[in-house]
Amino acid sequence: MSGKHLGPILLIEDNPLDVDLTQRAFGKSRLANPVEVARDGAEAIALLDRWEAGEKAPVVILLDLKLPKIGGLEVLRQYKTREVSKKIPLVVLTTSEEDRDIHRAYDLGANSYIVKPVAFEKFLEVTRQIEIYWLVLNRPPE
Repeated sequence: MSGKHLGPILLIEDNPLDVDLTQRAFGKSRLANPVEVARDGAEAIALLDRWEAGEKAPVVILLDLKLPKIGGLEVLRQYKTREVSKKIPLVVLTTSEEDRDIHRAYDLGANSYIVKPVAFEKFLEVTRQIEIYWLVLNRPPE
């Protein structure tokens, strides 16, 4: 695995229980990548300026759609239109099963759309699949 793949995973999630669940699931799978958390849409958008200033951008982004301050779809739009982040794989990880959210997310450039499972074991499997596909198998542009 290249050093680039050991960069951070960005989790954009406002629900403290879902943040904890995600961190525990990644920890249980012994993921080497650090997990950074943005707890609302405004915090997620502010990261763009930091990355443009030279801070290491994440290797994959996990985005909830239901966020305070700035909604997840707007965060997605801005991430996929800014040069610093448009090629970073972005996985929508949300509770919304609404067709309009799914279509809008893909229209805005989401790379994947996953509805959050409720049970921890199922969520653990989702995090393993994210890790295997986006961090091991997928080859982003250098």
